[in-house]
Amino acid sequence: MLSHSALTPVHVGLHRLQKRLSILIGILGDWAAFIGAVLILGLGTSWYMIDVGTRLTTEKHGPWVGWTSSGRPDADPYTRAHFARLGTLQLTTEIALTYLAYTDSDGNRLHSSCDYLVEGRDTGNNWWSLTVFNDRGDLIANAAQRYAYTSQSIALRPDGSFGVALGREASPGNWLPTGGAGRLALMYTTFDAGTPMLGKTEAEPKAMPVIRRVQCR
Repeated sequence: MLSHSALTPVHVGLHRLQKRLSILIGILGDWAAFIGAVLILGLGTSWYMIDVGTRLTTEKHGPWVGWTSSGRPDADPYTRAHFARLGTLQLTTEIALTYLAYTDSDGNRLHSSCDYLVEGRDTGNNWWSLTVFNDRGDLIANAAQRYAYTSQSIALRPDGSFGVALGREASPGNWLPTGGAGRLALMYTTFDAGTPMLGKTEAEPKAMPVIRRVQCR
């Protein structure tokens, strides 16, 4: 092994270059980790804003989420991206309120392997519809060609309430087939032009249908 006195200028230069390269590699590694973390955080935040929304873009009533500027020409980019991903055409919130539910009222993800009962009350004042989709926004093909119920086609109970069964197998009364669609999405639309969604607050509770899971297979 060479002593310090035996080191030539070439050896000294190479040693210094190695140290500088080590420092540079360490700095580049730190920057790469930092940039990776920023990208992951940014992509995660964007996904959340598009998929779930925030209090600035949505209002929530139990499992139902309404996008406050859906269908409007001045809708924010996250609202536009949300419905572009879902693939559904939205009515403007100036004339109709549209709510989506991906879970039941207990927070469990809706899935065709389970049966559900959607219960609500018809006020008789506004037209409404209840539609089931798969989570890609497609109507679920079925031999009965049943895809939705409206305030005009629903069979009401004597007290003015209604119940809609969701399931693979036919049920008496109001029934929407879910087949083997996998993950489900429910859409509840009501024409309520006199009280636009924009400006509503949690202090103004809204009666929305309850989604109850009956059984799973």
